[in-house]
Amino acid sequence: MNDRAEHIHKAFDEELRQLDNRLAEMGGLVEAQLAGAVEALRRGNTELAEQIVARDKEIDALDIEIDLFSVRLVALRQPVAADLRTIFAAIRISSDLERIGDMAKNIARRTHAVSRFPPLATTASIASMARVVQTMIKQVLDAWTARDTEAAADVFARDTEVDQHYASLFRELLTYMMEDPRNIGPCTHLLFVAKNLERVGDHTTNIAEQIDYAVLGTRSAERETHDPTNSLVPEAEGG
Repeated sequence: MNDRAEHIHKAFDEELRQLDNRLAEMGGLVEAQLAGAVEALRRGNTELAEQIVARDKEIDALDIEIDLFSVRLVALRQPVAADLRTIFAAIRISSDLERIGDMAKNIARRTHAVSRFPPLATTASIASMARVVQTMIKQVLDAWTARDTEAAADVFARDTEVDQHYASLFRELLTYMMEDPRNIGPCTHLLFVAKNLERVGDHTTNIAEQIDYAVLGTRSAERETHDPTNSLVPEAEGG
């Protein structure tokens, strides 16, 4: 390899590191946003909830920055094979992180409504479900940094736990609503929160799939899941 080719190779490696750093920054912000949103909901802290909603713009800006940076890399460096897969995977991961940020924002927005009602025991179940989801996010981001497909596979396995939490919460909230019509308002908001957390789990498994794609050049087979509550609960809100 001549000096010019080696210089180009080193420059490209540095640009790929920059791409990873941007994703890590975005991932850290998304983790903090989700943790803050759940904490705001649990404590009825509307001031914190408003901060979470406002900071979502930072996530959106990073998503755009990563997308533009990646397109520039493809145009200027014309990467192939694993390098090209890495860039495409980064674009998709950024998109999933942006959607998780939207879910955190949606949860935070529910704080105002939920805080007007007496607290329900279900809030603890929401926090428990959130802890599983937060663990998944950290694990999948670490797996991406290490390009660890085995850790990514563990994320897929943990998504089943999220689905179980969601089904349990759904039944619990329906019971509260049937027992006392006054619970319908807060329980409806908490149903949306649970659905958003369930969607965060789905986006996290999407990221795990991108790790397989970047490292192995293959895609994980899509898992067919039957959610008996889907026809009853509205989809999680958009951003």
